[in-house]
Amino acid sequence: MAQSTITARVDEKDKASFDAFCSNVGLNTSTAINLFVKAVLRENRIPFEITQTTDPFFSETNMAYVKKSVQELRAGKGTAHELIEVEDE
Repeated sequence: MAQSTITARVDEKDKASFDAFCSNVGLNTSTAINLFVKAVLRENRIPFEITQTTDPFFSETNMAYVKKSVQELRAGKGTAHELIEVEDE
C-alpha cells in the first residue's frame, strides 16, 4: 500500500506532551495518528464527543452581575481606578 504524509501544525507544548503520552503507552506519534484516521474511517465520524464548553464569563449568573454593575455605574455608584499594566509571563 502506498504511503502518504499528513502535515498538521500544533502548539509546541501540546506536541511534546502528545509525544510523551504516545511513548508512555507504547506508541509513536505516527501510529497514534494512524489509529485515529482508521477509527474515523471505520466509524464514519470523529471517534469521540466534541462539545463546546461555555465561557464562564457568559454564564447567566455572571451576566446578571455585569448588568447590575453597569446599572450601578450609570447611577453614579462606581469608583474609578487606574489601569495597572502587568507584563505577560
